[in-house]
Amino acid sequence: MRYRSAMNTVTLDEIDRGLVHALQIDGRAPLRTIAEVLEVSENTVARRYRRLRSTGTLRVTGAVNGARLGYVAWTMRLVATPDAASSIANALAARDDTSWIYLLSGGTEICCNTQVRTAADRDDLLLRKLPRTARVTSVSAHELVHTFALPGGWAGLHALPEEKAARLRPPPPADDDAPLELEPGDQALFDLLAVDGRATYTELAARTGWSDATVKRRMAALRHHGVLTYHLDVRLEQLGFASQTRLWMAVSPSGLEEVGHALASHPETSFVVATTGATNLTAMINCRSGGDLYRYLTRRVAPLTAIRTLETAPVIRTVKRTGSPLPR
Repeated sequence: MRYRSAMNTVTLDEIDRGLVHALQIDGRAPLRTIAEVLEVSENTVARRYRRLRSTGTLRVTGAVNGARLGYVAWTMRLVATPDAASSIANALAARDDTSWIYLLSGGTEICCNTQVRTAADRDDLLLRKLPRTARVTSVSAHELVHTFALPGGWAGLHALPEEKAARLRPPPPADDDAPLELEPGDQALFDLLAVDGRATYTELAARTGWSDATVKRRMAALRHHGVLTYHLDVRLEQLGFASQTRLWMAVSPSGLEEVGHALASHPETSFVVATTGATNLTAMINCRSGGDLYRYLTRRVAPLTAIRTLETAPVIRTVKRTGSPLPR
């Protein structure tokens, strides 16, 4: 299977697709384990991973799950003047509390998710830092209040049967309320994992000043408590998904649960979340073409009658996903 993009031509076969799915399940799964599941040699898996990584098709990133630390997630929509949108998006991407930053529509709208630690942090970003530039013409912020689907479970990358996927799935985070306090060296750990979620313990030890054994124990504890998560950062256009679109919907409260679960069950959706604000449901749709998007909206979304209004905003450029900002 061959997909073309403006940057590279990427050919994916059954092994590649299995590797992509395996890394989506567990970004730090040992290559030996993945090879056993795919029934190929470890050298084959390592070679395939290096190829996909070097072409920019994918990378694994580590990220902080702020919900486990009491942080609150928000999504923001900013409209900027045409000459400023790209630089503002890049400035937002440089922050360590932002993710999923896109230039939308005609390149003047920016969509950005952020995790705020305190109400003061929220107010500092929304009320003071952003409005200081006249080139931002409007800002709306919506708290994420309920999750129906997240990119880590997106079915569009699934290639392995359940019995094989189950062998790779890590244990769920501990289901307890015991808080985990972050340590001074954790930020250095997170900074490197945001660039390469598969960085070796030796590389992480050099960054943190800890021993390899200390790094390994700390990462295990952070993951056990659900604070450290791993994500597969995929350049979807290189996998044939040329049409990525953000949906903003106003849904009647009585139908919100039904619509949210319905959208989450669609293989086209990688993100579905209920929010505060005039629109109370947002989703990300990944299709192979504009025609596929049209068919999705008219045949899958249209029957959901609880949706009162629907706004579509096509992605022009992805600036940042879950890790460090993407190279331009």
